[in-house]
Amino acid sequence: MFKKVLIAEDIDSISFGIVTALAEYSTMAINHAKYCDDALLKIKKALQENNSYDLLISDLSFKADHTKTILRSGEDLVEAVKKVQPEIHIIVYSIEDRMAKIKSMFDNNLINAYVSKGRNSTQELKKAIENVYANGGKYVPESLQSMFREASVFEIEAQDIELLNLLSKGCSQEEISVQFRNKNYSSASPSSVEKRINKLKIHFNSRNITHLISQTKDIGLI
Repeated sequence: MFKKVLIAEDIDSISFGIVTALAEYSTMAINHAKYCDDALLKIKKALQENNSYDLLISDLSFKADHTKTILRSGEDLVEAVKKVQPEIHIIVYSIEDRMAKIKSMFDNNLINAYVSKGRNSTQELKKAIENVYANGGKYVPESLQSMFREASVFEIEAQDIELLNLLSKGCSQEEISVQFRNKNYSSASPSSVEKRINKLKIHFNSRNITHLISQTKDIGLI
């Protein structure tokens, strides 16, 4: 079983519930962080001390308060953690129900499992932990698998999501082309950007770019 686990969760009662549920794993050392920045610092410190975490269990939504933070969400945390410790296993334990967003994280190899918070969800969390430890692959509760199959996010590439985010911020196609060239993307020319936008409009049956942005926000893709 995993030896060292970090829980990133800003609600004490939920964090306590997770710790209680995992108490049966007597060899498991469990630590907790209320803020994403703090969680990332703990992971970096553990790496420096050659005592790294095996597993991160993170919520996706963190409520803002008076504390200034750089990482604002669990998604930000997951991406940052994967950059410093690519081999770590990550389970998202969240009430977040935007399946497109979750599937995108799976598709980009950011997470190993997703468990939705709810009744008896700690038992499902333990099942996810055991499956990830035994198989090292991806785990989704059976009750959610049909929702994942119905979504089409796996057809969308990471560059498409970046393109949609830039469009949502009001960037022009020319400005997006410049940013893509600066990142050495192979399809960075203005014509390539235009083709990607048209592909997305066809895929989502969008009337125009505004409609496209609205649709992809509604399903949680951006």
